[in-house]
Amino acid sequence: MTLDEQSLGAISAFLATAELDPAALAELRRRFPGLPLSRCDASDVADETPYRSFERCNLYLLDGRDHCVKLTTDPSCATGLVLASKGAR
Repeated sequence: MTLDEQSLGAISAFLATAELDPAALAELRRRFPGLPLSRCDASDVADETPYRSFERCNLYLLDGRDHCVKLTTDPSCATGLVLASKGAR
């Protein structure tokens, strides 16, 4: 599954107001079935550039098109998401 601008906009709007808790992750999975979604602490990806930054988390894009998954800032290559929590889990 690749992400389009409309989907990224909806995800960004959701993350701008949501708590990054299990219920929010479940809602994103419900809205975007089949989209790989991972959660980590912001310190785990501190050396990377987020696609977007929000009050409670940073949004990173995954490029899983090749045999190795990597982070990307290019939405046209995005096949999944990493949500990096800025606060306590």
